[in-house]
Amino acid sequence: MDVQQHRPTRTTGPRQRQHGEVSGDAVSVERTGVAARSLAALRLLMGGIFLWAFADKAFGWGYSTPGGKGWVEGGSPTEGFLSHVTVGPFQSTFRSWAGATWADWLFMAGLLAVGVALLAGIGLRLAAVAGTLMMALMWAAEWPPARHLSDGSPSMSTNPLLDYHVVYAVALIVLALAFAGRTWGLGHMWERLPVVRRNRWLV
Repeated sequence: MDVQQHRPTRTTGPRQRQHGEVSGDAVSVERTGVAARSLAALRLLMGGIFLWAFADKAFGWGYSTPGGKGWVEGGSPTEGFLSHVTVGPFQSTFRSWAGATWADWLFMAGLLAVGVALLAGIGLRLAAVAGTLMMALMWAAEWPPARHLSDGSPSMSTNPLLDYHVVYAVALIVLALAFAGRTWGLGHMWERLPVVRRNRWLV
């Protein structure tokens, strides 16, 4: 009796791929690379936002700060905004801070430090904390939950909770948690510094 020989069928192991097919691992790596570059782009954009705000308020480039009223020309980067806070439970507190030297220095130092950290890709955890605090204070000064200002006029708020301050704060936190400074930045070099390796909160 003849027994027909059959080549055993392979049932385990990786599936043999046809020419031109991309493995699941390669797709995963590519997606990871795209995500890293996307976060790096977001980091650079956010850094540009903070640094532009610093430069315009420092030199009075005529956008949010009129020419001739820049910080270096004797103007106050906080007085114009805080002195006109007329909404929310903290309006008197914010108005009392308007034009104070310590408020001007803290505000400008925060804008500069967060902007530089984002562009360089270093110290993103500290940048996230500082930037989130700044956004929280600005959110409280504008107080989006209010429909009307203290004089009864419309506040022009479009959302009682979520506005660009919240979006910026969340973006800063995501960038720090995702180590976004490692792509298109100095994150890897920064993390290898002895002081940073001993104090991970500096990452």
